[in-house]
Amino acid sequence: MDNSFITISRSSLRGNISNIKSLLAVNSKYFAVVKANAYGHGIKQVLEAVEDLVDGFAVHSIDEAELLKNLGTVKPVLIMGYIPFEDLESAIRNGFHFVIYNHETYTKILEISSNLGIKPLYHIKIETGTGRQGVMEDDIAWYIDSIVQNGKPPAGICTHFANIEDTTRHSYAMYQLQKFNEIVGRFTSAGIEIPMKHTACSAAALLFPDSHFDMVRSGISMYGYWPSKETYLSFLQKYPDLTNGFLKPALSWLTRINQIKHMPKSSFVGYGLSYKTAYDSKIAVLPIGYSDGYDRGLSNNAYMLAGGERAPVRGRICMNISMIEVTHIPELKIEDDVVIIGRQNGDEITADDLASSINTINYEILSRIGAHIPRYLID
Repeated sequence: MDNSFITISRSSLRGNISNIKSLLAVNSKYFAVVKANAYGHGIKQVLEAVEDLVDGFAVHSIDEAELLKNLGTVKPVLIMGYIPFEDLESAIRNGFHFVIYNHETYTKILEISSNLGIKPLYHIKIETGTGRQGVMEDDIAWYIDSIVQNGKPPAGICTHFANIEDTTRHSYAMYQLQKFNEIVGRFTSAGIEIPMKHTACSAAALLFPDSHFDMVRSGISMYGYWPSKETYLSFLQKYPDLTNGFLKPALSWLTRINQIKHMPKSSFVGYGLSYKTAYDSKIAVLPIGYSDGYDRGLSNNAYMLAGGERAPVRGRICMNISMIEVTHIPELKIEDDVVIIGRQNGDEITADDLASSINTINYEILSRIGAHIPRYLID
């Protein structure tokens, strides 16, 4: 029996993907982003659930790409993060697609691919205003000249939006899209064919068909969450008939009660004496803590579901233990399920709820759930 466990709904994952794909441009491929252990959902479980629905997968590291290959995927895998020089040969040998954005990596892959006699499937990432990875505009000519000379064109060109999720005003995203199109035009004018152009994250895939190009990289939306409230509002305005039930969270996180304590009025609960009972109380002790990904900032600041009721977190979250008050839920007993994220008896606690409590985003709540917690794929 697991002290804590996660269930992943196959039907929710597949429904989310099908709904998102219904919005895509006709020739746009769907790459499922499964970095960070599939946003906490489990790469293995997500691969099993959706491989037949998607055109490829996107990851952050070569380790994640190799894991997908070892799990048996036959779909293309795009590595979006940095690949150390020592791993570039493996990336090329395995036929992974990968992003580059500096001279050193580019020069290295030309050398390695020439020695191996294998065409490298590299994508040039363009800096259009995000200020992260990306080739600066004044460096584009160097890449174009080099590609024309060596005859090894990229498999793709891409960029990433900086301010598409955090606002309902998308002028900056449109500026980035225009900049991307201008730079792509410079490559094509030089006679360089670009098989795969891609810019769209979840928000762009949901809102802007002009950003779809040849492929979209769908992350948080695939798992049933809106990238932001602003994205939801923009989508509601654009597609008022689609919003209800368009995305459904796929992940539920549960734990089990391992003790119920009757504590008299004025008793302290947990480290630092941060909570004091105002009346005779029942406190349920749970084997879950911040080492599992349940943030310490949720101390005295969140709810779980027990017996179909909301039970407030009491005291500080410990490394491996949390406490909730269950005074108002008389039927509870040892080893009853407690829902951390998910539904119970018609009520629901979401990653958005937890994120709001600690002033963060649903991405962080989900991706920080410990990889050691068992995950089970359910229908």
